[in-house]
Amino acid sequence: MTTIGRRGFIKAAGGLALAGGLLPKLATPAIAQAAWPNKPVRFIVPLAPGGAIDFIARQCGDVLSRNLGQQFVVENRTGAGGTLGMDAAMKSPPDGYTFLITNDNAASAPHILKLSYDYTKALMPVIQIGRQPQMFAAHPTLGVNSVAEYIDNAKKNPGVGFATSGVGTNQHVVGAWFAKEANIKLDHVPYRGAGQAVNDLIAGHVKSAFLGPTALVSHYRAGNLKFLAQTSAKRAPTLPEIQTLEEAGFKGLVLEAWYAAFAPIGTPPEIVAALNAAIQATFADAKLTQNFINGSVEPVGGSAEQLDKLARSDSEKYARLVKELNISAG
Repeated sequence: MTTIGRRGFIKAAGGLALAGGLLPKLATPAIAQAAWPNKPVRFIVPLAPGGAIDFIARQCGDVLSRNLGQQFVVENRTGAGGTLGMDAAMKSPPDGYTFLITNDNAASAPHILKLSYDYTKALMPVIQIGRQPQMFAAHPTLGVNSVAEYIDNAKKNPGVGFATSGVGTNQHVVGAWFAKEANIKLDHVPYRGAGQAVNDLIAGHVKSAFLGPTALVSHYRAGNLKFLAQTSAKRAPTLPEIQTLEEAGFKGLVLEAWYAAFAPIGTPPEIVAALNAAIQATFADAKLTQNFINGSVEPVGGSAEQLDKLARSDSEKYARLVKELNISAG
């Protein structure tokens, strides 16, 4: 198969990734043209099981395996705020059998960790799969029921810990951003993924967290932790009772997580376009859609070009925030 450059690919993929209703019809011809897949496909997830990225990859992988007749296998490659997994995907053979399923850490981590490359430019966009806010959560023993009470507590007890999925994550950024705007001192407690962070939060080893709702919502519903706010511009439809940070008085403090598929540069454009169409077609699966809703994930879809614009825009935003907030890996 021939390969083309990044811009050429985006144009080609965008042509195939038309309106959402047409994508399922395009999937079969595109796959037939590429003779793909004829062996198992690997989805690299850069964080540990238990979080939204892993959840989304496995949900999509299950449906893709049924629809396309080959196994889509999730491989968790954890460490260094997700960069080990993203590096592994970036350096994988561009043969159409390895893809990265990640979130907007791909846009934030290069700036926080001072990398010499930007994943939003060093990987090929495939499709935005979903989006969701980050949740500001607290353990009941902290004794707070609102953002205002949390701030009062932090001023009296400087250094309250907030858990995240790792250094360089969007959660790291929004936690530091909130602390600055609230004029409080918080200690960042990074983990190697949401699963470990949630376990320590539920056990009370760390008293608060900025994490995705997928790993937290069942514990919230069971009363094992409290949701103080969400970080999106509008309340998530699956959590309408939880105020946003803007509603809590922090105008402009908005950071919404996105989840997407990327490919190594040089991957044949017809294969990437076929995966775009095939993932879009998974949204027609009622069970997957319901599982996404239960995990507070909003399906998105769209073209590779749309993802490219979003990822590059967020990379610029994170570059600004990291500088303004003086965030580092230390």
